[in-house]
Amino acid sequence: MSGPATGGAADPGVEVEVVITEGLGNATYLIGLGDAAVVVDPPRDAWRLDPILRRHGWRLRHVVETHVHNDYLSGALELVEAHGAEVVAPARGGYAFAHRPMAHDDELELDGFRLIARATPGHTPEHLAWEVRADGATRAGAILTGGSLLVGSVGRTDLLGASRTDDLTADQFRSLRSLAALPDDTAVWPTHGSGSFCAAGPADRGRTSTIGVERRTNPLFALSDADAFARTLVGGFGPYPAYYAEMAPMNRAGPIVLGGPPRPRRLDADGLRTAMADGARLVDARSRLAVVAGHIPGAIAVELNDSFASYVGWLLPVGTPLVLVLPEPLDAATDEAVAQLLRIGFDRVVGVLEGGVDRWLEDGGRLTSVEAVGVGQLAEELATPAGAAGPAPLLLDVRDPIEWRDEGFVDGALAIPVGELSARLAEVPSDRPITVLCRSGARAAIAANVLERAGRDVRVVPVGGIPDLVADAGSHRS
Repeated sequence: MSGPATGGAADPGVEVEVVITEGLGNATYLIGLGDAAVVVDPPRDAWRLDPILRRHGWRLRHVVETHVHNDYLSGALELVEAHGAEVVAPARGGYAFAHRPMAHDDELELDGFRLIARATPGHTPEHLAWEVRADGATRAGAILTGGSLLVGSVGRTDLLGASRTDDLTADQFRSLRSLAALPDDTAVWPTHGSGSFCAAGPADRGRTSTIGVERRTNPLFALSDADAFARTLVGGFGPYPAYYAEMAPMNRAGPIVLGGPPRPRRLDADGLRTAMADGARLVDARSRLAVVAGHIPGAIAVELNDSFASYVGWLLPVGTPLVLVLPEPLDAATDEAVAQLLRIGFDRVVGVLEGGVDRWLEDGGRLTSVEAVGVGQLAEELATPAGAAGPAPLLLDVRDPIEWRDEGFVDGALAIPVGELSARLAEVPSDRPITVLCRSGARAAIAANVLERAGRDVRVVPVGGIPDLVADAGSHRS
């Protein structure tokens, strides 16, 4: 955890710490001066911020929101409960809990600095950016841009549905033109960043920037024509997780306050069977190679990495009770999995299988597996003349459309993004084996598991994928 890089930026006149939540691609800002501080856009596990507050000797006064979040549950109420802080949020947000509603030009006065609200609708209708202005300063040293201006990108405008996308896109263009009027050395501190599905295209040049750098290097921010902006922005949208539909309503109502991380029970094989009989879904979060080699029948396979919870939330309804099979070391894996899940509303982790699949086998359980195939072997199969060794493999490419465009594709492959596969199973032929690929193997393993649970004859490329095959086999670029 460290303060945002402000090289080339104006002095904001405050101390700043940024906490990154990698799996969500989001940044939370702690801004302080003297002994008082505010927190901007905290995730639900906001107790992570307490050591920073203690280290600086800061007393948390306010929790500030830039918008009603669609990608995670806010930790604002956790901080209210723990610190007695006041929530400061957009007046148009429709929040059902106690907060101070703010609108354009409203100011939040603190000891030695102010936050000034700027209406920046587009990513959401109620969106506010916040100028950070030291006492006596005539201009902002920094601006908290939330989901409006991002580093190398902007916030997408389609998360509230197709019927609102055009209006929000027009709003986003006007909001960005307003931000473009700020001085070049104004620091840009966005909430969304690299890894966030809320970004329209890649946002990977770092977590913070300046208005001048974005003006020179951000292709969307540089567009001054509204029609060109709309075409470019909407053309860069990729799929986003199904759980997003649940986040805004839960954030408006106020997420249940947890007071700290839940501690799931350790389960033996019988406990796991009982939990599943009572309605819990089993998620196997071990490495994809381990899961492909052998997993408990019916398990949903999602490797424990930074995007673990996002894909669980793509495959299961928010709030589904879960039991987990995790990699070792079990304590660390449990902490990581539970933290990711509670950030998006999966509070009911009933338990974790102690001893893993070895314990399951010792207690009489059985495993099932998926055939794995290497890129080299698959390239050879594709190069074999038709009929020489049976029918050519039917490939299922589960990357996103932007990847199909930018990274190439294999002729004849069926293309369905992994997040849409469950709803589009009818499009996958059931009368022949399917070979699943993505870019690196992680999403392919998820997709193969979806097909396997549906009773399909499937094999998977768990390491490497289409870009390697494009280089090795008879493929072409679009």
